[in-house]
Amino acid sequence: MKCDVAIVGGGLVGLATALALAEKHGRTVAVLEAEDRVAAHQSGHNSGVIHSGLYYKPGSLKAKLCVEGARALVRFCEEEGIAHERCGKLVVATREDELPQLDELERRGQANGLTGLQRLRGEEIREREPHAAGIAALWVPETGIVDYPAVAQAYGRRIEARGGTVWTGARVQAVQRNGSGLESGLIVETARGAVSCKSLVNCAGLQSDRVARLCGAEVDVRIIPFRGEYYELVPERRSLVRGLIYPVPDPRFPFLGVHLTRMVKGGVEAGPNAVLALKREGYRWTDVGLRDVVASATWPGLWRLAARFWKIAGFEVWRSLVKSAFVRDLQRLVPDIRDEDLYRAGAGVRAQAMERNGALVDDFRIVHSEKAIHVLNAPSPGATASLAIGRTIAEMAVGPL
Repeated sequence: MKCDVAIVGGGLVGLATALALAEKHGRTVAVLEAEDRVAAHQSGHNSGVIHSGLYYKPGSLKAKLCVEGARALVRFCEEEGIAHERCGKLVVATREDELPQLDELERRGQANGLTGLQRLRGEEIREREPHAAGIAALWVPETGIVDYPAVAQAYGRRIEARGGTVWTGARVQAVQRNGSGLESGLIVETARGAVSCKSLVNCAGLQSDRVARLCGAEVDVRIIPFRGEYYELVPERRSLVRGLIYPVPDPRFPFLGVHLTRMVKGGVEAGPNAVLALKREGYRWTDVGLRDVVASATWPGLWRLAARFWKIAGFEVWRSLVKSAFVRDLQRLVPDIRDEDLYRAGAGVRAQAMERNGALVDDFRIVHSEKAIHVLNAPSPGATASLAIGRTIAEMAVGPL
């Protein structure tokens, strides 16, 4: 198969990039997805939240592309008839020492262009969420919920309507240069056959650092997989949550803490936590990949992070294994929740890029190599921002590589 641009990865970012290249720039595209369906990993195993742009440092790619992408995503869902809702969320402070961080979130939200933010006192929280508790909260009306697998499928349909190709079961095995000079390109060997392209965009998520190395790129980060596990409220207790209830996040980490999320199909999800996964696509404790364990264990950054935050890491493991510990964290937000109100549900795995010094890459990270662009960090809010990220990458891809 021949195309102008091959996109490795059929998640939301990869599909949105292909869509922008096909619709706006008239390029022929081929999306190469390793699994048997699109949105098989991060894009299909998240909370289904349309993030507002509240959390991100003003001026960062996350801030800019999340706000822009959320608006584009809502328009897309309206055009395609995809289930979505702007239900708003509460970020709740339950302790005095969380108030400065709540102040910072309000400042960031305002700087990022959110216009409907409202600071609530303790007694006002229950007007929004009758069963929630806290000493103060931030109401964020721009936040919403959506069916992301349906979004991914709609992206795919539009790509194919523009003459593009979406190949599933096409795990990339090798990438080779084809020709020389300005007319050179790439040959991408996949499990379904070879693809000849002028350039490549790597949106492989959990495998993005490995795909980058296949392309000859020098990669200064490693993907470390963190599993996030969920519970769901039993149907008769879903009335405890009207919309979305979040804690004030720990600013040292890119995770948002265990929260409660009403899903667009009607259920209420609780989670996720954040534990080191033993396989890049490891959704259970029993999922172990030797290659992935070695890759994580030999990365010096992981040991440096563990040396600083071993107590927190230990608590995350404890909370993963002991339901009552998980429930106690939820009770900080909604005291009426009981153990019997929850049952174990699914899990997701976050593709988190980590530096050698142990720093977790906070912003989106997009880098170039010869004839290729590599998305090396695009976790949350990557799904929300996917259309904006895709347009940004497409602009890069149509220029000289």
